Amino acid sequence: MNYLANEGRYAEMPYNRSGKSGLKLPPISFGLWHNFGSVDLFENSRALARHAFDLGITHFDLANNYGPTAGSAEETFGQILKKDLQPYRDELIIATKAGYRMWEGPYGERGSRKSMLASLDQSLKRLGMDYVDIYYSHRFDAETPLEETMGALDQAVRQGKALYVGVSNYNAEQTEQAAAILKGLGTPFIIHQVHYSMFERRLEQGLQDILAREGVGSIAYSPLARGLLTDRYLENIPADSRAAGGSVFLRPEDITEEKIAKSRLLNKLASERGQSLAQMALAWVLRKGYVTSALIGASKVSQLDDNVAALKQPTFTQEELDLIDQILGGKNLAH
Repeated sequence: MNYLANEGRYAEMPYNRSGKSGLKLPPISFGLWHNFGSVDLFENSRALARHAFDLGITHFDLANNYGPTAGSAEETFGQILKKDLQPYRDELIIATKAGYRMWEGPYGERGSRKSMLASLDQSLKRLGMDYVDIYYSHRFDAETPLEETMGALDQAVRQGKALYVGVSNYNAEQTEQAAAILKGLGTPFIIHQVHYSMFERRLEQGLQDILAREGVGSIAYSPLARGLLTDRYLENIPADSRAAGGSVFLRPEDITEEKIAKSRLLNKLASERGQSLAQMALAWVLRKGYVTSALIGASKVSQLDDNVAALKQPTFTQEELDLIDQILGGKNLAH
């Protein structure tokens, strides 16, 4: 049976302008970092993508090496696009990135023109697409002149293989330099993907001021601190969790007693607000309005529903925000 998208998908989802560009993104975007690889059940990945779009999530975030195996997340999404979402392509914002290790040899990573443009061609082939909506430099490369990396992004746009460009994991100074180069080239630099959560505050360390000044939006990855800002680890490490499974991105030693103690206090506050901890964590990332979108992952469709419900919860009082800062600072632990 052919997939028909939910006719009411735009009824309740708001959309935020990314910086000063014309592009609008949902405040909750779907990241395919996990659960879309060749090791995952295709029908579950397919159900997740369809349900996300049915909820009004129009933005799907990928990278060349997402999987495992590397590249397989793009292949999986390419199949979903072909089977289900192709009729809705002009409603979708699809992003990919290059910069981390993808293939053997000196051109399989980092930010050279050779690597960036070859990787994009490979990504488009795996996705079965002519262009992506956003193409990112996934990380700053100190071994390559920034002018070369940004020039590759500019060339991707001029070739019609990307509509907009962004950077990820760049610090404030690097971002400012990138913005100046891209502005000189006339390239639509519209977004910075940054690690941001209650536990990770680098966006607030000068980067947000530069993004605001340059008219660049932001999208927060790992807003739930890879599960630490959910109820997943409040008591122990579940046997089926990412930490227990030997993930290189979340190890048992990353789940410290100090962080768990803070998560428990935050969970208590979330409960008082009528939210889950995950919902409050997402609402907190979006609280000031300068983060364009929070990037979530999911292994079950119910998690998508729960995360989108964060948008319906009450705004924070100043007292609540102060309490959160006290908890995160290790104070008021008797709350």
